[in-house]
Amino acid sequence: MNILVAIKQVPESSNVKMDPATGTVIRTGIETVVNPLDLYAIETALSLKEKYGGDVTAVSMGPPAAMRVLREAAAMGCDRCVLLSDRKFGGADTLATSYTLFLAAEKLGPFDIIVTGERATDGDTAQVGPALASWLDIPVLSYVSKIEQITGNCIRAERLVEEGYEILETSLPCLITVVKEIAVPRLPTLKGKIHSREMDIPVFSADDLEVKEDYLGLKGSPTRVVKIDTPTISRGGKMIKIQDEESLKTAVDSLMQLLSEKGFV
Repeated sequence: MNILVAIKQVPESSNVKMDPATGTVIRTGIETVVNPLDLYAIETALSLKEKYGGDVTAVSMGPPAAMRVLREAAAMGCDRCVLLSDRKFGGADTLATSYTLFLAAEKLGPFDIIVTGERATDGDTAQVGPALASWLDIPVLSYVSKIEQITGNCIRAERLVEEGYEILETSLPCLITVVKEIAVPRLPTLKGKIHSREMDIPVFSADDLEVKEDYLGLKGSPTRVVKIDTPTISRGGKMIKIQDEESLKTAVDSLMQLLSEKGFV
């Protein structure tokens, strides 16, 4: 079984900043990590390999610094890693990102299963995985919480929905997006870290893929962030410091009066 896992380098959640001119995430000069939800995708891919055999390929699109997240994926146990890096890919929205990943999957494949995280913590759209499946014209199972079995050319999985769970079946090849419930990500071993440091990770540019440049990067992104605002929270309230019985009584009376005015009591 050949498995592809798509991962992303994201800023640490406390460091996410937007460029007001382009409406894109600022990725230079800040601490970055593997998208935390992609760790569950890596674990899922490795577990499938251990159960059914095959190889796991990790792919990521980003600047040269994204090589770091691929090294981490290799240390966890991925057999092959590829970085997609080119200035022409910069500023891509979810559609342009999924298109570039599609070209890489076509070049590196074929694959039986493609695994992605539920979403990325910087964009929070959950669109890239399903969009990639659309480019590849394969079925997609989103929010998968458990893979029950794979027999022959069919996969049976449990999907997390608002009302509970759904049991779905589809044919291979397919793409699945996974939620945290599916597994506990493993930690890299010493052997894995050595394997990671020795791995030769190729870098694909736009010239290495059969691209339509109108679909790449900021130029190929139909969505735009037109305005960025920091929300302000204003509460017209009154603070009463409770220091003695009199101030306690005043606070209770004020609260009861407020609740009465709002119609709660």
